[in-house]
Amino acid sequence: MRIVSGKFKGRRFSPPTHITARPTTDFAKEALFNVLNNYISFEDCVVLDLFAGTGSISYEFASRGVKRVVSVEMSDKHLDFIHKIRQELGLMKVVYPIKMNVFRYIQQGKEQFDVIFADPPYEMKELPQLPALVLQGNLLSDDGIFILEHSAKQDFSQEPNFLEHRQYGNVNFSLFTRKVN
Repeated sequence: MRIVSGKFKGRRFSPPTHITARPTTDFAKEALFNVLNNYISFEDCVVLDLFAGTGSISYEFASRGVKRVVSVEMSDKHLDFIHKIRQELGLMKVVYPIKMNVFRYIQQGKEQFDVIFADPPYEMKELPQLPALVLQGNLLSDDGIFILEHSAKQDFSQEPNFLEHRQYGNVNFSLFTRKVN
């Protein structure tokens, strides 16, 4: 796992072998962030990373200069790794790990985010409902971007607020926005 751009470009991390998360590939991550360059100014963003896993996406956003990243993860092992890398990179005031069930966080969260990224397990039964849950709540700021990583089995193009779909190898991203008219 490596950070592909920004302040920490090229930094490599080896997650412990006992971690079960499936980190987004470097190729897909780099391509996604190139797409995001067209939609957002990283320096002005507050980001929510749901199903944070190893924190790979959180570090990528932090490396690009976002104000803050909230990383929601349930696994103690994954959170320990996020805390370790956060400390190594000096991101104590940028990356904020939270141990919580993502669906409870979506229901209870009070803060708004400019970008929400979710990388749930591809076979999670609630995955098809995730865009509606995120977009119907108050977590995404007006004109914010919600990015859902998923397998090729899912098609979200008919969802309200669907923006675009990108595929990089076996990794698929669907982007949504809550546009203000």
